[in-house]
Parts: sequence; structure tokens; C-alpha cells
Amino acid sequence: MNLLLQIAALLFLVTGTAVSFIGVIGFLRMPDVYTRLHATGKVSVFGLVFLLLAADILTPLATWKALLLIFFVLLAAPSISHSIASAAYRIGVPVNGKRDDLAPKVHQSARKPRNHA
Repeated sequence: MNLLLQIAALLFLVTGTAVSFIGVIGFLRMPDVYTRLHATGKVSVFGLVFLLLAADILTPLATWKALLLIFFVLLAAPSISHSIASAAYRIGVPVNGKRDDLAPKVHQSARKPRNHA
């Protein structure tokens, strides 16, 4: 294998591991579920992408598999994080902080009568 490709794979491995480690630290240090989702949803996804790129460089026979995995991770991760945060908010997990932009909208929509046909 070309030395340049091995160096690139090593850089992707180190970067992916470091970014994933930062995501774990963010998960442990953040105060509530919403900020923890931000740390894990954004940072760890890109750590996984870098690790998949390194695996693709080191095993070129799996190029399409790695690219499909990267595509599906980038496609699904924001939706999953949003769904978890929405479910946590709806069941009443408290927001740790002084600002809750959704509270007036949620309480206002809860007071409106719904017309069922």
C-alpha cells in the first residue's frame, strides 16, 4: 500500500478517535439530556465518519460499504437526535438552564381545542 495512503488513514484514525473521545467527554460533562444529545449527535457522528474513511482507505475492497455507511449515518443521525430530544421534552424532562423557547409554543398549542372530523 502506498505510504501516503497509510499516513492519510492514520490521520483519519487519530482524528476520528479524538473526535469520538471529545463526544464522550461532552456526554459525561453536560448537565442535561438536550446538551448531551448535542455533544453526542454532532461530535461522535463525525468521529464515526473519520473512522469509516480510515477503514475504507485501509481495506479498499469495502469502499462502497463504507460510503453507504457514511451516507446513512449522516442521513439518520440528525433525525434520531431530534426524535430523542422531542420525546424527552414531551415527557417532561426538565431543561437545565434559564431559557426554554418551546414552552410558550407548547403551552399555547395545548390550550387550543382540536377539531376532529
